[in-house]
Amino acid sequence: MTTVHLPASGRARRSASDAADLPLPATAADRLLHDHCRPGHPRRDGDRVSVSFEVCPPRTGGEIFERDARRVGMARRLTAARLRYCGLEALVDDATLIVSELVTNAIQHGDGDQITFTMTVRDGFLSLAVHGETPCRPVVRNAPEDAECGRGLFLVDCLASVHGGTWGTSDDGTTTWCCLAVPGGQS
Repeated sequence: MTTVHLPASGRARRSASDAADLPLPATAADRLLHDHCRPGHPRRDGDRVSVSFEVCPPRTGGEIFERDARRVGMARRLTAARLRYCGLEALVDDATLIVSELVTNAIQHGDGDQITFTMTVRDGFLSLAVHGETPCRPVVRNAPEDAECGRGLFLVDCLASVHGGTWGTSDDGTTTWCCLAVPGGQS
């Protein structure tokens, strides 16, 4: 498992056993993806990546700070790179959209200062989970046609269904997750 913590300073630190600092740009995310796997031998089953990052509490009106918006992009890049590395290119577009929606929701609707994103490939499923510090259960809304937001969980629900999966929240409401079947049952 690869674990990274991205503090507010914009520097990344891998798990406590390896405290080497990595810069935040996409290249750092790409580097940490390959730290625990040999090139040419993609690991699929049991593959897990987890990233924790600090965020600012949301502003009134649901706006998010630019730095936090970059965290959403980082989570998408991390997802895409890891799926490609594992040979699961067919899931990249939909999984990155799901991750974008889940991380954005956690930032916009949470009042904590840390979010953890975890991606696991196990037993023929890709699991995506976002943990925030605020216990609240997200719900699918019917947004008006002209609304600029409010369709995120509807998209997550549709994409999970298309991929033979599901989504939900933990019992305490702090984690929202989505599982997608891996194409062809590969793992």
